[in-house]
Amino acid sequence: MGHLELLFVENFKSWRGRQVIGPFRRFTCIIGPNGSGKSNVMDALSFVMGEKIANLRVKNIQELIHGAHIGKPVSSSATVKMVYVEESGEEKTFARTIRGGCSEYYFDDSPVSRSAYITELEKIGIIVKARNCLVFQGTVESISVKKPKERTQFFEEISTSRALIGEYEEKKRKLQKAEEDAQFNFNKKKNVAVERKHAKLEKEEAERYQSLLEELKINKIQLQLFQLYHNEKKISFLNSELERVNKDLSVTKESLSRHENIVKAKKKEHGMLSRQLQQTEKELKSLEALLNQKKPQYIKAKENTSHHLKKLDAAKKSIKDSEKQRSKQEDDIKALETELVDLDGAWRSFEKQIEEEILHKGRDIELEASQLDQYKELKEQVRKKVGIMTQQLKKLQWEQKADEDRLAFEKRRHGEAQENLKHIKEQIEDHKKRIEKLEEYIKTCMNCLKEKKQQEETLVDEIEKTKSRMSEVNEELNLIRSELQNAGIDTHEGKRQQKRAEVLEHLKRLYPDSVFGRLLDLCHPIHKKYQLAVTKLFGRYLVAIVVASEKVAKDCIRFLKEERAEPETFLALDYLDIKPINERLREIKGCKMVIDVIKTQFPQLKKVIQFVCGNGLVCETVEEARHIAFNGPERRKTVALDGTLFLKSGVISGGSSDLKYKARCWDEKEIKNLRDRRTQLIQELKDLMKRLRKETDLKQLQTLVQGTHTRLKYSQSELEMIKKKHLAAFYQEQSRLQSELLNIESQCTMLSEGIKERQQRIEEFQGKIHKVEDDIFQHFCEEIGVENIREFENKHVKQQQEIDQKRLEFEKQKTRLNAQLEYSRNHLKKKLNKINTLKETIQKGREDIDNLKKAEENCLKVVDELMEKRQQLKDIFVTQNTNTEKVQAQIEEERKKFLAVDREVGKRQKEVVMLQTSLEQKRLEKHNMLLDCKVQDIEIILLSGSLDDIIEVELGPEAESTQATMDIYEKEEAIEVDYSSLREDLKALQLDKEVEAHLRLLRQQVASQEDVLLRTAAPNLRAPENLKTVRDKFQESTDAFEASRKEARIRRQEFEQVKKRRYDIFSQCFEHISVAIDQIYKKLCRNDSAQVSSYIKEQTQEQFQMIIISLKEELYSKADALIGIYPEHDDCMFSRVLTLDLSQYPDTEDRESSRRQQEAR
Repeated sequence: MGHLELLFVENFKSWRGRQVIGPFRRFTCIIGPNGSGKSNVMDALSFVMGEKIANLRVKNIQELIHGAHIGKPVSSSATVKMVYVEESGEEKTFARTIRGGCSEYYFDDSPVSRSAYITELEKIGIIVKARNCLVFQGTVESISVKKPKERTQFFEEISTSRALIGEYEEKKRKLQKAEEDAQFNFNKKKNVAVERKHAKLEKEEAERYQSLLEELKINKIQLQLFQLYHNEKKISFLNSELERVNKDLSVTKESLSRHENIVKAKKKEHGMLSRQLQQTEKELKSLEALLNQKKPQYIKAKENTSHHLKKLDAAKKSIKDSEKQRSKQEDDIKALETELVDLDGAWRSFEKQIEEEILHKGRDIELEASQLDQYKELKEQVRKKVGIMTQQLKKLQWEQKADEDRLAFEKRRHGEAQENLKHIKEQIEDHKKRIEKLEEYIKTCMNCLKEKKQQEETLVDEIEKTKSRMSEVNEELNLIRSELQNAGIDTHEGKRQQKRAEVLEHLKRLYPDSVFGRLLDLCHPIHKKYQLAVTKLFGRYLVAIVVASEKVAKDCIRFLKEERAEPETFLALDYLDIKPINERLREIKGCKMVIDVIKTQFPQLKKVIQFVCGNGLVCETVEEARHIAFNGPERRKTVALDGTLFLKSGVISGGSSDLKYKARCWDEKEIKNLRDRRTQLIQELKDLMKRLRKETDLKQLQTLVQGTHTRLKYSQSELEMIKKKHLAAFYQEQSRLQSELLNIESQCTMLSEGIKERQQRIEEFQGKIHKVEDDIFQHFCEEIGVENIREFENKHVKQQQEIDQKRLEFEKQKTRLNAQLEYSRNHLKKKLNKINTLKETIQKGREDIDNLKKAEENCLKVVDELMEKRQQLKDIFVTQNTNTEKVQAQIEEERKKFLAVDREVGKRQKEVVMLQTSLEQKRLEKHNMLLDCKVQDIEIILLSGSLDDIIEVELGPEAESTQATMDIYEKEEAIEVDYSSLREDLKALQLDKEVEAHLRLLRQQVASQEDVLLRTAAPNLRAPENLKTVRDKFQESTDAFEASRKEARIRRQEFEQVKKRRYDIFSQCFEHISVAIDQIYKKLCRNDSAQVSSYIKEQTQEQFQMIIISLKEELYSKADALIGIYPEHDDCMFSRVLTLDLSQYPDTEDRESSRRQQEAR
């Protein structure tokens, strides 16, 4: 077994210059501190073993050069060289050099390509893609978590079976292609075999076909003669009946004309009365609108008058209160004036009394002249001695008097202010009560206004929605009218169609869940271009009625017989024999299945469409329809877009003008839907017009809202005036009076205290003066015999002082009365001014009320006149309506008579139409029979005329009675048929039932023979040639099938060989790895503490070479050699290496362990 011997690195990553790492032993451990460059040894080994740059922890190859990671590469190149020694001792060198941004590879010092280099590595067991010799950190864990598919790919890379994927896929592709070719040739051979069998059958059928034609020809002649014979008998009978019914019809039409003239006259009279009624109704509506306009004006005027009356009553109440206050004030002034006059009289009486007392009353004490002089002298001494004190005393007395007068005045002011404050509080309470009433009224108005507003918004919203919807309805109506006008068809349905529609509606009402409607109304083509084709294919089923069950169909038929209505075709869902759809027909190019071009909204109706259409195909052109119908392996039922129908029997039915007329029913169905929608919209428009009449209610409501809003505005204005102006003024006046009272009280308090204090000072000064007087008048008082001079003066002076005091009281009282009188007069003047202002307001309010009453009366007058006029118009309207209803009743009576006659005419016309239809049907049947004889070359014998006179035009059952058609019928009447070859028993038949029974029998014979011919198909004259061609074609397909099958067998052998090689390589690798892992797992599960290192030690002796980068002691302690990596530093870090051979140091633990194991054995 070979091994890695040495590793040379030069300027690679952390290795500076050229360094030798090794030699490596069987079990080598690389140790060293972190960051010393141990991992770079792994990178060097990976690099030289061809690993990609992305797996070497760098972004580009230049970064592998030493110093490049710091921007200072030491060289422009780097090299890693590996020396590998074979088991035989032969050395192989592998080198990889970085130069110029790419790698160069050398084997045994010779440059080689990368592919050759990898090949040489694979020869020594190193697979680059599988990385089988490199186990990076985390590799084992990543392999263990791989998914099964990823693990399979991993084993394919290891086993090199992945190299066979390209060859495997190529062989597989060729095998699939060969098998597809073989299958294709097999299918081709199978189809040709079917064609060969079909050709044989055609040859046999051609021989049978000719024998049946002769027998069919004889039976067809008998059938045509029988039909023509009884057809001519029926035509002659119908002509006689038609002549009789036409005579009865002319008589009935004359009666109908008379009744129609009467109805027209009555309708004319009714129209005139209706126009008069409409004119009256129009006038009534305009009068109603004017009345609705005037009523709100009257209500508004009435509300305005009521509001002004309330204001006038309030002003009258205010002036009444003011008059009471004025009267009271005048009484107070009169009382004050009377009191003042009484005071003046009392004062004059007092003065007169004093004068009389002075004249009559003498003095009690008379002084002598000397004593009087002495008294005067002493008095002068006293005056001189106490002059200053006397002056101060007088000053204090004067100030005291002034303060007392001021105090009395302030007390009077205090009483008046209290009276005014009480009056102000009463007025404030009155205004508060008024505010409460106004707020309650405003709240009521607001609630009412809110409710009315909600009603108004609801009405406005409803009216706006109504107007919007009316606009939408009118637009849609205009659009529908334009579409109906553009359709260019009559909007009135015929009586026949109306009758059939009424019958259908009646059936729907009787069986709402069982009668679905006409097939025409239940489905429609997906595009207009398919209308003719679908109409042609539907045929008589187009107007058939679809019902749920056979029982319902029978009940409906019984109802039609009872009502004597026209016969109808019914399609019962549970009675239909529906053939399965041939899905292969959808794969035919150039056509579509008819059931695919018809759509319906009813799932259960698909069965009916499948029954009517079958496996029919619709094609774009007649040529395509003919080709698909007759040129395929089997005949098919096809129809072209123009209505040309190709049946399997070979019958071709072309699209005629009547088919286009029939196809109009699809458009008429749309027109019917438009008409129904128009009727709905007109009814909705009438309902919207009724809802629009709520505009009148809205106007009345708006008027009420406006009146309520006006009252609310006035109330809010009054409330705001009371709150912001009157009440604020009263509160301001109250505050001013309260402040004034406080000021007066404080002034009175101050004055009282000042008077009291000054009185004490006055008493002190009087005491001092009295002492001086007592000292000076002591001897004088003793002489005159009084205790002191004041006693003398009191007797003579007291009387004078009392008189002065009395005079002062009179003066004070007069001053008080004058001041109070002046205040009362000023207050009275203000009251008079206020009363005059209120009177002016009342006068102005009366004038406004008079004007408002006049306006109200005018509005009421206008409303009364309008009401009276409206009543007159209503009376006229009732009279006109009565006359109109009377004429309408007469019209209805005449119309009933007219309808009775009209029904009779209709009955007669129906008989005529039925006879004409029967006659036309018989003529048409004769034409078609003669035409069939000509077209089908049925040789009937003619006594006169010729079949060449028969125009080869197929007339439908609904063909128009044109002149050309009548000419055709006239020519056919000239043709006389020889009935001698017809059996006599067939001629002798009289009853229709017998004729129909024999006709059915003859037709069944012909149909059975035709059916046999149809089943055998038409003979093919080229059948022998076709058979030979098909046989040659079969031989060619057989040869091609054998060749392709042989080719497929060869390709499968090649594919199985590659598959086996790939499987063997993969299985060999997988089995080897599985066995090895199992053995390793068993050995590692022994109870040995160093089991991993021991296992590696054991295996490296024989199986492989192990180089481990690890710092775990249990690993490097068992190694054969240690490689130590340590770092050095200058400009950047670079790595150095030390190698230690441990083989000279025996492992005693291993020997002891081996010895114990041998002993255990």
